[in-house]
Amino acid sequence: MIKLVVGCTTLDELAAWMQRGERVEGYGVIRTRTMPKQADEISGQGSLYRVMGGLVLCRQPIVGFRPFTRPDGQLGTHILVTDDIIPVHPRAMRPFQGWRYLKPEDAPPDLGGGSAVSGIEDLPPALRRSLSELCLI
Repeated sequence: MIKLVVGCTTLDELAAWMQRGERVEGYGVIRTRTMPKQADEISGQGSLYRVMGGLVLCRQPIVGFRPFTRPDGQLGTHILVTDDIIPVHPRAMRPFQGWRYLKPEDAPPDLGGGSAVSGIEDLPPALRRSLSELCLI
């Protein structure tokens, strides 16, 4: 799955936001309105790819989905994710509402732990976008 992050521009900000945010069963929570039809297929084996500043920058493993009652009385869904924020090769993504399914073959690969990619998430969003569009990162 893929979903926009609003209000965060770096992976460090996202990590802090997730730690301060709502937690269910010890996991970070992302709220959404609808339960994904492919929830059973994604739970425990899929990831939520996060778009910040127009770029897919990271993913978080999905633990599961839980229904909850929204303040307006309607049912919503909690997407439960681990605290692991795994950087991926940045990829430009236009804004969209809600979430989308992401085919495994379309998912950006993980950056890995090499020092050559260290600090990419700290670059200004416009520079990350330009480098990504030039296929340099």
